[in-house]
Amino acid sequence: MPRFSVIVPVYNRIDEVDDLLCSLSEQSCKDFEVVIVEDGSSQPCDMIVKKYADKVDVKYFFKENEGRSIARNHGLERASGDYFIFFDSDCVIPPQYFKTLSEELDRNPVDCFGGPDAAHESFSTTQKAINYSMTSFLTTGGIRGGKIQLEKFVPRTFNMGYSRKVWETVGGFREMFSEDIDMSTRIRQAGFSISLIRDAFVYHKRRVNMKLFARQVYVFGMSRITLKLLYPDSLKLVHTLPAIFVIGAVTLILLACFWSWWFIVPLLAYFLAIFVTALISTKSLIIACKALPASIIQLGGYGCGFINAFTRKILFRRGRDINEEIQMRKGK
Repeated sequence: MPRFSVIVPVYNRIDEVDDLLCSLSEQSCKDFEVVIVEDGSSQPCDMIVKKYADKVDVKYFFKENEGRSIARNHGLERASGDYFIFFDSDCVIPPQYFKTLSEELDRNPVDCFGGPDAAHESFSTTQKAINYSMTSFLTTGGIRGGKIQLEKFVPRTFNMGYSRKVWETVGGFREMFSEDIDMSTRIRQAGFSISLIRDAFVYHKRRVNMKLFARQVYVFGMSRITLKLLYPDSLKLVHTLPAIFVIGAVTLILLACFWSWWFIVPLLAYFLAIFVTALISTKSLIIACKALPASIIQLGGYGCGFINAFTRKILFRRGRDINEEIQMRKGK
């Protein structure tokens, strides 16, 4: 019986699965199995899985398209490990990941855990720019496992794990926006411990272009309101910052157009700070130039999604639309 079961939902991601399995085949600690759940893909990755069958203990299951959460639950029911680890298909796992994780769990046993993500040197400049926007404190992205914590750590399913006991007690994922935050909340409410294992990081490819990234963060903003409806105390000040950015930016632009151009200075100073910190952290002028629009999309997309959902679901009291959430997540 392996100590860890890695569960990966997949939808039309052949190349990503190849990279993921390649990285898993190079792990220094081999005490794990991999469960690939193909969620109704039109381009299945079964041949890629067979390619690594003699290098990785891997199982492959194909099912109809119902969404990532149901795919993960499908994998949970067929996994045999003591701990379940969840990766996204667009992750690449450093060779020391499971060695680091095993040693940390031996020293400090914990029920649920997660780690941060980073950009691999082989990623495109656009992916690295998006990674900056998703991890920088200036864009509120740095709260997700970063060094500065503005809220309790919440593992995300690109790098999340929990024990079999947690699964038997809490159950599986719900098919909804931000299912990982919902899962972490239910785990914490059930009395289990949750820990950030900072050295157990993964390389996360992110979206490959700005259009896909914009859609992703827009859904993130909408999902925060869904979580607010489920857990009234879950909404914190930090979650409203992108919406405040959108309202503030629009206000400053209008004041600059109709009153005085000096009103645009704070916004330009903020953009300059993003550019300079991106340049310092990435050491690349090209990435820094792309990081600025990526950061604007990160804040603006999230903020607009938040404002839209807040207006419809709370101000107009329409509440959750579960069918909408399921349809938006199918095939993603």
